[in-house]
Amino acid sequence: MHQGKMVVRAISLLGAALALSASLQAQQPVLYGGPIPIEKAKLVAAAAVTEAQKNGWLMAVAIVDPSGYLIFFEKMDGTQIGSIQLSIAKARSAALFKRPTKVYEDAVAGGGIGLRILKVEGAIPIEGGIPLVENGKIIGAVGVSGGQSVQDGQCASAAAAIMAK
Repeated sequence: MHQGKMVVRAISLLGAALALSASLQAQQPVLYGGPIPIEKAKLVAAAAVTEAQKNGWLMAVAIVDPSGYLIFFEKMDGTQIGSIQLSIAKARSAALFKRPTKVYEDAVAGGGIGLRILKVEGAIPIEGGIPLVENGKIIGAVGVSGGQSVQDGQCASAAAAIMAK
């Protein structure tokens, strides 16, 4: 009986070790690469604008380099002025923190310890910012603002999908 408990415990520890190993492999850091070339930035922004037009939304689209500096910007006619800075801030947040801004939105929505995100300078907790990855490296980020956060995220996802082509 005692030996049976030891076997169960050993199997449990092995399972935990394998789960931890898989988790650590999944969390390998994505490195920064060189800045996105302007022509590629224009293609990425165009994909966001196309998605917005398809749905009748008005958006501002910002493309930044890995350091969060603006590379390209486009605002559709009629887009609210406040979306200019917010699109840039979303892109900058996604580049600097190497993750979509939706991660922060979800953390804040979850409450509790997730609210600490509100004290991270430059972390924008509103969907619409996504890192742009090429050859496993972050070469910039896209930020979209103008609609509801889910609409911004949909346009940003369409833009980021260009990187896979």
